[in-house]
Amino acid sequence: MKQAAVNPQKIEQWVNTRRDIHAHPELRYEENRTADIVAKRLIELGYKVETGLGVTGVVGTLQGRKTGRGACIGLRADMDALPIQEKNQFAHASRHPGKMHACGHDGHVAMLLGAAQELAENPDFCGTVVLIFQPAEEGGAGAKRMIEDGLFDKYPVDAVFAMHNWPGLKEGEFAAHEGPVMASSNEFSIEIQAKGAHAAMPDLGTDPIVIAAQLITAFQTIVSRNCKPVEPAVLSVTQIQAGEAINVIPNSATMQGTIRTFSIDTLDVMEAQFRKLTTELCAAFGAKAELKFERKYPPTINTIAMAQLAQRALQTIPEVSAVHNNLAPTMGAEDFAYMLQHKPGAYLWIGNGEGGHRSHGHGIGPCTLHNPSYDFNDRILPLGVKAWLAIVHTYLNEQSRDT
Repeated sequence: MKQAAVNPQKIEQWVNTRRDIHAHPELRYEENRTADIVAKRLIELGYKVETGLGVTGVVGTLQGRKTGRGACIGLRADMDALPIQEKNQFAHASRHPGKMHACGHDGHVAMLLGAAQELAENPDFCGTVVLIFQPAEEGGAGAKRMIEDGLFDKYPVDAVFAMHNWPGLKEGEFAAHEGPVMASSNEFSIEIQAKGAHAAMPDLGTDPIVIAAQLITAFQTIVSRNCKPVEPAVLSVTQIQAGEAINVIPNSATMQGTIRTFSIDTLDVMEAQFRKLTTELCAAFGAKAELKFERKYPPTINTIAMAQLAQRALQTIPEVSAVHNNLAPTMGAEDFAYMLQHKPGAYLWIGNGEGGHRSHGHGIGPCTLHNPSYDFNDRILPLGVKAWLAIVHTYLNEQSRDT
């Protein structure tokens, strides 16, 4: 489908919406104002709308005007902000201290609302479009919550797609991975319960700090000696707390960190060896370990066929300069993974550029995600809208031919 040029007034509207949301960030499961904006706009456009799914989620559905047995496609945008103090100085900077749209979810909402408008004005497709505005992606597992609230029971989509801006990827470029995109996210906490003593008489105690040091070293063998060399994995101890006085060996030490994998099988191996090393090494030193291991987000793994469909769709857009299918995935995590566990689909990256879109006074630091100087690139809003339209029409047209 050849797409017409976007009306500049529409682009201005999308930019204003994005900047309004940026100025009023809301943390996970608090996205009430944002959800109201989304629901009101979808109702104005003629969508059937449900609110409150997954606490603050919004779902809008639109039926195409072409007759026939059409498929159902889901498009997802996340809505929540981060607990970060913004350093930007522009007019649309956060008005709420300690809260910031530092990951571009404001832009994701604006792009999907823009696509909603274009689809409503030109519903020349056979099938159904389900727009999913999801809360709590940032650590709150909002996707899982929406699914538990009946998302795919009420809206049985045949495939689901999401799109995230990606700093460092040039404007006009996309990535559609055929397989893993983001890693699983898992957290651990270990309390080593030992025996304190005076630092001058270490033989009278059991030093939890020495045990912690031994554990940190031992953990490095899990990736290097227990995991397959061709399976990427990360184990990072990121925190350690122990002791209050220079001349006292403490009774306990606490360690925390994260494990990341692209495979559940690899995660199973790592967790089992992690637990064994922790328990047995602490026991060997005469101490006990209280271990907590929490599996957070699963790996985000694209369906190959859906990634390839997205590639075909994106390549039909003249403004797209490249669609990458071989970029390295990231060890970051994304709760769209839960949706991909239930439905075929793909999680796409849209290039946000390298920070040149920001004017003077934006603050310090690079324009990377989760950075207090980050800002979504408004120049890619029209391209994001066109990307959604291309994916919808390509998917529904191809499904219509197959049935």
